Amino acid sequence: MNGNRNTKTVRKAGTRGRYLWIGGILSGFMVLLILISFFWTPYGTTAMDAAVKFSPPSLQHIMGCDSYGRDIFSRILEGAGTSFLIAVCVVLIGVIAGTLIGALTGYFGGWADELLMRICDSVTAFPSILLALVVVAVVGGNKVTITWTLGILFIPSFARIVRGEYAKARGCNYVKSARLMGASSFRIMFRHILPNAVPVLLPAVTIGFNNAVLAEASMSYLGIGVKPPDVSLGYMLSESQAYMSAAKNAPWYVLFVGLTIVLLILGFSLLGEGLQRKK
Repeated sequence: MNGNRNTKTVRKAGTRGRYLWIGGILSGFMVLLILISFFWTPYGTTAMDAAVKFSPPSLQHIMGCDSYGRDIFSRILEGAGTSFLIAVCVVLIGVIAGTLIGALTGYFGGWADELLMRICDSVTAFPSILLALVVVAVVGGNKVTITWTLGILFIPSFARIVRGEYAKARGCNYVKSARLMGASSFRIMFRHILPNAVPVLLPAVTIGFNNAVLAEASMSYLGIGVKPPDVSLGYMLSESQAYMSAAKNAPWYVLFVGLTIVLLILGFSLLGEGLQRKK
């Protein structure tokens, strides 16, 4: 029996390790390319050259050129950087505000807990992308508006996760011992309970990142997100659809843009899956 249990444990650890390794390598590679794009791209993202429009992938333009003769690889790098920065800021807003709300409501409980959780339930009852579309359509779309709109809409999901962990922890022995030793509520909440909530929160962060990337890409695809001259993967995906026709015949554009979105999301999805699996 012990031998079977040990074998299962080793298999679980191996599977978890593979998810983390593959996800880490893929995510690291994409993030490295994005960081490089902040300082350098092979060509200017707005530089046009009519002589090379609709050029297929080559040594000079490894992902080809669009209808204006702009280098697709350079534009994908900048577009991925835009999506990445927006997603990171959205997650930071959601995690910081959600952690504070979840910690206070979960630790103290009472009427404030009930009120805030009902508000969170009301917000999460509707798909965040639909609410974001309504807000952005009303106030106008730009990078700042999209970031704050999605960030605020992501707060309830993180708040509920943190609130659940704090509600479970407040009756644990280590919390009771800390109270008996005279520790303040603030110290107990953020020095004792928070570190135990982080392992549960980390997978949610990777999921939130992927949702933010998809939400931003969806809004830009529909034309109410990031707009030119800023570059976005969603806008590029919308633009590249027209290049699949027989007249223009440039399918590599939509292929490379779509592949970039998939790889960016896949890496963090594998990381999240590895973090969720028990050791």
